[in-house]
Amino acid sequence: MKKILLTLLAGTLIGAMAAQAKLPPPPAKTDAEKSAEADKAAATKAKEAADLGKAQDKAVANYKKSHAAMDRKASK
Repeated sequence: MKKILLTLLAGTLIGAMAAQAKLPPPPAKTDAEKSAEADKAAATKAKEAADLGKAQDKAVANYKKSHAAMDRKASK
């Protein structure tokens, strides 16, 4: 029983020390990597803006279509 407890305690201590260990910092990005990342972000932003515009146009068309039908029913 004591062996099991000592093993668990030792494992816990080793795990705690491993959790305290620090990883080395990542290497600094080069200018080419930074510009590629910025280009990718700009392209993503442009695509999202285009998708949003399409969704808004679709919503407006649906709104106009449904309200035109409601106006026809109300005038009868």
